[in-house]
Amino acid sequence: MDYTRRLAEFCAGVSFDDLPADVIEKAKLAVLDYVANIYGSLELDAVNNVVSYVRSKGGPETSTVLGCGFKTGIQDAAFVNGTLAEAIEAQDGLRFGGNHPVSAVIPAALAVAESLGLGGRDVLEAVVAGYEAANRPAAAMHPYHTLSGFLPTGTCGTFGAAAAAAKLMGFDPEKMLNAMGNAGYLLPISMAEQLMGGYTVKIVQGGQAASAGIMAAGLAEAGITGHPQVLEGSELKGGFTQITVRAEPTFERITEGLGERFSIMDVYFKPYTACRHTHGAAQATLELAKESRLSAADVDSVRVYTYAIAAVAVGKGIPENDTFVSAQFSLPYVVAACLLDGELGPGQLTEKRIAGPDVIGLSGRVTVEQDEELNRVYPDRTASRVEITLKDGRELVKQVDIPKGDPRDPMEAGDIADKVRRFAGAREPAGIERIIGLVMDLENVARTGDLTEIV
Repeated sequence: MDYTRRLAEFCAGVSFDDLPADVIEKAKLAVLDYVANIYGSLELDAVNNVVSYVRSKGGPETSTVLGCGFKTGIQDAAFVNGTLAEAIEAQDGLRFGGNHPVSAVIPAALAVAESLGLGGRDVLEAVVAGYEAANRPAAAMHPYHTLSGFLPTGTCGTFGAAAAAAKLMGFDPEKMLNAMGNAGYLLPISMAEQLMGGYTVKIVQGGQAASAGIMAAGLAEAGITGHPQVLEGSELKGGFTQITVRAEPTFERITEGLGERFSIMDVYFKPYTACRHTHGAAQATLELAKESRLSAADVDSVRVYTYAIAAVAVGKGIPENDTFVSAQFSLPYVVAACLLDGELGPGQLTEKRIAGPDVIGLSGRVTVEQDEELNRVYPDRTASRVEITLKDGRELVKQVDIPKGDPRDPMEAGDIADKVRRFAGAREPAGIERIIGLVMDLENVARTGDLTEIV
């Protein structure tokens, strides 16, 4: 079966008028959540270094670098804007795909739409199409793509960015197919090793995917062709899934339910600035601290019980002078920060906070263990249990089976608007409210620049 062709045909045919109301609403929430992550990410020195580098390159004033007050070329703008989506680690995600579609798709969609003078309805179509093109290949390979050493946000995200750009450029199914074929050739390797080692280059994977996806669509517009079976490959064994997965993909996930079930509806949002595998423990810790009026000074030790993948991926502690990337993927750091600060937002990821001796010291008293019962219910539930032993001998216990933001316990529009306000810092409140209003009425925004130029 031509899985790539069927997906391309569907993406080319996405129409706002035919989309269910709940899909449109979810797409708007994805854009709104993205705005929060832009502001949160700009709290990090590494992000501002990326912004400064791209700004120094100059370039045509085509698309807005969001939150930064300048414009540059479309691909450079998408690169920075994808980095802004990714860096704070509060981006949306597909639980059964291991990827974060926003980091590539929405930066590409906004940059292209602004450059072409298109409006909000066009953006929403592109976002829905792009999420399908990013999420479905990721789901087909999950979790083996990541276990084979790749981060699907960068790899699969490029297909999503290409589809979003191609949709905005008005491609027919054949051109859409070429855009996706080109994307498979241009996409980044997106090495998982960079993330696991805590290296800050990890934050650019969404930006690289957004930029490469725009290039893939642009080349298709120029008549450059890509393999029509780029996802599934051929008997030559050189297709995307054939060379990036050490197991047989479930190809049916690429096409099953197309047009009936939209993958964006399976996307979760994050209330906290850390890997999703830490969220059950973060939520349990914050709830215990609030319910018990707990002070970090009262804590002797903490044990976190979780499922196997979480124990492996985020079970490690962080030494002094480590990076914010390591902190985002460290359950001991996350729990310690929650106990000390009573929150887990942008402020807990600044270089100064991570270096604090209090949080480093307390994180050393947090241990992480795999729990067989919690592992048994994964991936249906991403559950964690936190057991806090106090210095007076008392023990506090809480388990979270479905962390907040999951579609079964969703972050609603009000929750995400509050996240924008919280992450906006000292920005002018009236301006923030205007942005929230524009996003939630995005289908009636005639010119995308009316939004991007004020973010």
